[in-house]
Amino acid sequence: MCGILGIVAHTAVNQMLYDGLIALQHRGQDAAGIVTGNGNALHMHKGKGMVRDVFRTRNMRDLVGSMGIAHTRYPTAGSADSAQESQPFYVNSPFGIVLAHNGNLTNTEALREELSRLDFRHLNTNSDTEVLLNIFAYELERIVRDQPMGPDAIFAAVAGVHQRCQGAYAVVALIAGWGLLAFRDPFGIRPLIMGRTEVLGGAEFAITSESVALDTLNFDTLRDVAPGEAIFVSQAGELHARQCAKSPRLFPCIFEYVYLARPDSVIDGASVYEARLHMGEELAEKIRLMPEAQDIDVVIPIPDSSRPYALELANSLGLKYREGFVKNRYIGRTFIMPGQAMRQRSVRQKLNTVDVEFKGKVVLLVDDSIVRGTTSNRIVQMARDAGARKVYFASASPPVRYQNVYGIDMPNQDELIAHSRDEAAIGREIGADLLIYQELDALKRAVTRANPALTEFEASCFDGNYITGDITVAYLSRVAGERDPDRGQDDDGAETNEELSLAGN
Repeated sequence: MCGILGIVAHTAVNQMLYDGLIALQHRGQDAAGIVTGNGNALHMHKGKGMVRDVFRTRNMRDLVGSMGIAHTRYPTAGSADSAQESQPFYVNSPFGIVLAHNGNLTNTEALREELSRLDFRHLNTNSDTEVLLNIFAYELERIVRDQPMGPDAIFAAVAGVHQRCQGAYAVVALIAGWGLLAFRDPFGIRPLIMGRTEVLGGAEFAITSESVALDTLNFDTLRDVAPGEAIFVSQAGELHARQCAKSPRLFPCIFEYVYLARPDSVIDGASVYEARLHMGEELAEKIRLMPEAQDIDVVIPIPDSSRPYALELANSLGLKYREGFVKNRYIGRTFIMPGQAMRQRSVRQKLNTVDVEFKGKVVLLVDDSIVRGTTSNRIVQMARDAGARKVYFASASPPVRYQNVYGIDMPNQDELIAHSRDEAAIGREIGADLLIYQELDALKRAVTRANPALTEFEASCFDGNYITGDITVAYLSRVAGERDPDRGQDDDGAETNEELSLAGN
């Protein structure tokens, strides 16, 4: 998962891009980059680390121009340790193009071979973003040989990208001397939204991963970019939009609503916070029908992202809601720590219990998801050590049984606790007296309640249905073999998503 942002304004955009990246920091903490356009000149600064660490005053002074794009990265494809793979990427032909994207191409290897053998283009990294950029650059260069450069040529090039590229991609790009381009894959898997504001010089436009960045920058939300659609904003601020895919269908990633997005964002017309409240209600309805779960004394969330689920669950069941865990916000994120043992030790450093909320009680712990299960096991043990009589554990999402190939860095299937276990076995593995999972239909229903227009979702990590239709067992095995075992999402969702504290492709 990554965060992307593009702005066309009438004054300098460097500070707006920086502030927007801060609002998107939860989508990636590995690297950050900004490119601005000033006439035909492009100015870039990027590097590894948090936004606040990558950009200094001297860097910001050099980022001159009234249009630009920005990116914050959490790597899901390529090399995690390579500073060269920080985005945006640049090619000098045609015109000079920089591009950043959120998502993951699933036919990268075939495209690499095509680019080298047929398109005669050189790739210098393992990043699928560089592949995507060169595909677009080749398509645009081919088209402008026969017709004038302008919105029609740009949209035709995007149509060429859709025909060649498979997977999930939300893109922002700058074309030197021309303007800002943004487009979304034909399934709309990764989010992309645009906003507008009026200033003395006229309209200014921003396109980004989440509406929270528009709010931060005081842009009014216009609408989400449709699946397969491309948006082009010229340097003069003229907005052009066109559908560039033949058969687009909206399948937004449901894990955005479970875990990835900030709760104050609205994605594809659905409030993330409202969807999470509905998830809590749906989970409560399941618990209401379970005789073995009728002795709960208190509902306690695993901070931070689980609070809306736990709060509405407790309200629906008429149970007490309490904060039983306190997070130390000055401990680094556990997923970047090398080795599983160190990640497990860091859980105790990051979370501490309020013992009075556990002592002698039957507690229901609520988390957004369970991935490896090792952190869940440690948290259950912490609750017992604090004096809980029984520890029940509820996940606001269904069992994560399959790899995600569309831009979320999840462990290999063999590392997923739910891959080869039923719910009873998972409960025993994490040490809970009772384990309760959300049903997939209930999860989908919760998001649809937030926006009835959303009826289909990308939910492959739960059901193994890869909607692009090109994922094979051989592909999953290859991805598993390439994955760095010391990198990736932490054991369980809540421990890596520090969205409320502005921590957490």
